[in-house]
Amino acid sequence: MKILRHEEFEEGCKATCNGPYDGKWSKTMVGFGPEDDHFVAELTYNYGVGEYRLGNDFLGLTLQSSQAVSNAKRLNWPLTQVEDSLYMTEAPGGYRFYLIDKEQPNRDPVQKVSLAVSDLQCSVHYWSALLGMKVIEKNEDKKIAVMGFSDNQLPDIEALMKKEKQKILTPLVSLDTPGKATVEVVILADPDGHEICFVGDEAFRQLSAMDPKGNELLDEAMAADKSDEWFAKHNKQKASA
Repeated sequence: MKILRHEEFEEGCKATCNGPYDGKWSKTMVGFGPEDDHFVAELTYNYGVGEYRLGNDFLGLTLQSSQAVSNAKRLNWPLTQVEDSLYMTEAPGGYRFYLIDKEQPNRDPVQKVSLAVSDLQCSVHYWSALLGMKVIEKNEDKKIAVMGFSDNQLPDIEALMKKEKQKILTPLVSLDTPGKATVEVVILADPDGHEICFVGDEAFRQLSAMDPKGNELLDEAMAADKSDEWFAKHNKQKASA
């Protein structure tokens, strides 16, 4: 993956994008291509927080890349073979990645994101009937469902959620990014509490433009972070989440 952009913030996000924290934080967007047409991961760093608890709801991210498999073997990163041409590995923190050992496609190599749910029927209804996802595959015996969005399929999310009496974590709010676009955001929670953030398309296209200085900004921020030295000097441990 590539560093697509990096941003530093002096105080917590009013939409709780950085979690339940109100201190300095940063976010780094990483992915295989532009955010407009690729899956990307947001790596959030809260200054002073040294540990997070791993939940049991995120089951893993699957991507197709023989290069990723080769990289893991070359670097002696632990790989577990799940089946023919499919390996499982864990990122720092325990997040699982499933690697399909096939040539990386021209499109986005990320194939799917897997979430655990407590009630499949209820979750399928929420993600399809309410959020507009298309059911691509469903297997009642294996208790799995695969869904995805089509182009121009999102309705007026906030109004629909209010009508259906669904949980809205953050009502429509405008978020400023210094020197960049202001975006409108609505954050929902599905039946299992998974947070879903919808962002206004036009402003997000401006905000998410790939920054050629992304790597440089990230390196500068990491070099400037003296939190480990500060905690050691004051004989304190970083707070855990």
